[in-house]
Amino acid sequence: MDMAAKFQDQLVFHMTGKRAGDGLSPVDGADLRPALLARYRDLTQLRYDYPVVLVEGDGDDYALSLSALVNRTLAEVAPRGIEGERLRRHGLRLERELRMLLAHGAAGRVSELWKAAAARIAGDADGNSAEVLARAGDSLTVDGALVDCDAALPARLLAHAWRNVQRGKAQRFRALVDQLVRKLTDIRRAAFVNSEAGRRPEALRAAVGAGHADVFDFVAMSRLVARHAPKDELPAARRDRIEWALSVLRAQRFYPDPAASNDAPPLAFEFDNCAAAVEAYRARLPQVVELVKALAIAELEAAGAYVEADHDPFFERYDESALTADDLALFPDYLVCIPRGRNDAPENASLMEMLSSGLPVKVLVQVDDLIDEASIGTGHFAFGVRSARLATTAMGLGGMFVLQSPSSNLYALRERVRRGLACRGPALFAVYDGDPNASSALPPYLAAAAAMESRAFPAFTYDASAGGNWAARFSLENNRDPDADWTVESFEFADDALQRVRERIAFTYADFVLCDRRHTAHFAVVPRDRWNAAMLPVSDWLARPDGETTDRVPYVWAVDTDDRLHRVIVDARLMQAARRALLLWHRLQEHGGIHNSHAEQLLTRERAAWEAQKQQELDSVRQAGKAAATVEAEAAAPAAAPPTNEAAVERAPSDEAWIETARCPSCGECRNINDRMFGYNENKQAYIKDIDAGTYRQLVEAAEACQVAIIHPGKPRNPNEPGLAELLERAKPFL
Repeated sequence: MDMAAKFQDQLVFHMTGKRAGDGLSPVDGADLRPALLARYRDLTQLRYDYPVVLVEGDGDDYALSLSALVNRTLAEVAPRGIEGERLRRHGLRLERELRMLLAHGAAGRVSELWKAAAARIAGDADGNSAEVLARAGDSLTVDGALVDCDAALPARLLAHAWRNVQRGKAQRFRALVDQLVRKLTDIRRAAFVNSEAGRRPEALRAAVGAGHADVFDFVAMSRLVARHAPKDELPAARRDRIEWALSVLRAQRFYPDPAASNDAPPLAFEFDNCAAAVEAYRARLPQVVELVKALAIAELEAAGAYVEADHDPFFERYDESALTADDLALFPDYLVCIPRGRNDAPENASLMEMLSSGLPVKVLVQVDDLIDEASIGTGHFAFGVRSARLATTAMGLGGMFVLQSPSSNLYALRERVRRGLACRGPALFAVYDGDPNASSALPPYLAAAAAMESRAFPAFTYDASAGGNWAARFSLENNRDPDADWTVESFEFADDALQRVRERIAFTYADFVLCDRRHTAHFAVVPRDRWNAAMLPVSDWLARPDGETTDRVPYVWAVDTDDRLHRVIVDARLMQAARRALLLWHRLQEHGGIHNSHAEQLLTRERAAWEAQKQQELDSVRQAGKAAATVEAEAAAPAAAPPTNEAAVERAPSDEAWIETARCPSCGECRNINDRMFGYNENKQAYIKDIDAGTYRQLVEAAEACQVAIIHPGKPRNPNEPGLAELLERAKPFL
């Protein structure tokens, strides 16, 4: 079979997705993966962001990677020198053991798992190192659950971060409430002390205390101090307001006092569906109104600023419409972590409405399938609004915080996650954590990272409160090569002659889909003897205009379990999806100010206008220069020549040396070469003073040294001067 026929099989597969003949092999059963992922077969041997410790406590650092914890611990316990290096080596071994424990299903706090890992390596490590590492586990500076990058990570990490933020809000709210309760209690106590009841003998005895009860006659004291004491210093209306405010502040269940004995449990703010969260918010709204009203009244009473004529009518009409953003910011936010596979459930149908209404809700949506078969058009890939485009759709609503990221990138964006959870108003976190139905050999971390690297699920954040423009609000932080279409890495392999070959390979959307065993029908393996120049890498194929791809077949590099390299061609349907993914990436780039079409058009117009203006200025300068030179030449001509050589200012014949005296800048370069041959006139401009006082070489050297090229050496007067051939060649530019 000739090469044309071989290529025809490839072209037919690309156009139709069907293999003709035996020239192409199916991907099914070949256990292929993208070539750039060949080095990541065992993640337990690598140091990267996961696992992470969900740090307990109230600090802002709610998560810490295992590698960072090991580095911190070794820096504290490992001494300098050989002994320290040995200990660090065993510490890294312990880190690998911890990763292996989690990979095999272990779970628990890092302090517990540390001990288990230390026990496993105790046999291989020397006694001193094993003991030091075991003791280090007992003195870890942080503790908490150690979690790997799996399907449960997004909900666990987000819930942990949310609780961290809410603890801070609770502390601030409790401080405010406790302060107001103390002030109102002091007002009530002071009124009692100054009242008739507060000056009775039993009240005075209680105030003095049992230690000195026998020293005083409290009956006599009461007769003295009770004279003219009012029955109640507080007016009834004010006492009722203070008592009501105190009862509301003490009974509230949003942030209950941990020291108080309250039979009613605190309110729950964590939900697994949108409908339940909205229902709870609406049901609690009257309590919110009542508590905000109590806080306002308490502050006014504590400051002595409550005026019944002004404030009574206001608080009588106070309802939910009077609540401000500052009021709602005092209360806990509602956290909704939608379980996998429930994004389209009826109870979550109100997601976009809930976000657009501005409710203080933080929603986690776990995206588990980026490749959907569209209902219209068999076999065409599409993106549903419930998957890769959910975050961009929500971003269009404005007025909220939106974060999109694969689970592999959540730790790197932990500060952004915390900012979103702490923001006022709604926030959406769309996280891709790998598809459980993909039958992929890739671990969840690698599958999620591949989605981000391939532009199938790029990471971005949109923070409406960060500023008044897109530059301040939108960020493509952590995407590699954000100004390029695809991420590119260097890949080394051995060719048929066992020679090292290095190529720059792009990781594309097609590479990502190759990891999904459900879509192997869109690929075919090309035997090595049928590789040809008409095959193009997917990135190069997509970079060509549509009309230039009809006779080209796109392929991706792949490796099998034995690390043998293969070319895998891709059908047109998948390439259509890849082009669509690239288009969506381009839109995100524009949001981030990269290759912004409006900016580029404006830049083109401004550059053209600038170039036109500069050209006009240059033309004006040239015209002015010519006019000035003409005027100077005319003005200098009568006085340019000295009495002994009046012809010096006239242009000599081409065979004679001459100088454009009127243009001389008086730099002195020619006179430095031979001041007997070159002289200055009364305007200190050069002329040839004595042509016979020097050599032709000096004439040429002076012409070369002249800053404005006004010296013309002419032809040599002495035909026997050495090196004339070279000098004549050098003189040509100045004749």
